[in-house]
Amino acid sequence: MADLKMPELNSVIIAGNLTKDPVFRQTTNGTPVVNFSIASNRKYRDANNQWQEEVCYVGVVAWNKLAESCTNRLKKGSAVLVDGELQSHVFKNDDGHTRNVVEIKARRIQFLNKKGIPQEVPHQTGASHPHEEEPSTVEDDSFDKFLTNDEAQLLKDQSSDHS
Repeated sequence: MADLKMPELNSVIIAGNLTKDPVFRQTTNGTPVVNFSIASNRKYRDANNQWQEEVCYVGVVAWNKLAESCTNRLKKGSAVLVDGELQSHVFKNDDGHTRNVVEIKARRIQFLNKKGIPQEVPHQTGASHPHEEEPSTVEDDSFDKFLTNDEAQLLKDQSSDHS
């Protein structure tokens, strides 16, 4: 059997909302790094043809200027589109158990909230604090333009089911 060479491909694109404020720090040599996690929702029809929603929580790490930009522009509830690659870390926790963590190392992050529009965080208790965002590179934060005709029809059907 011939030797097969697998393509070296590690690419992720995901959209979601920050679950907490980003955590900014610097490495011992002063390199900026920020960590945050996002919640990305997936809607699907179950066996009874009812719409269901599933949430996927994903950790993200950004370095250097991208980290600084995230620190200045993101907070809990911010909507982002992340382009990056998966990376994993193996470490021992305080109990001595080995843990494997998979996260996205961001190459690019698109900030989807528009300037001047306070963000609403679902299920948040207490007073909300409006946060003015810098302008996004996205003019329309809707992903409708990326949908196929079939996907657009499913969403239209779903919205009429809930009316």
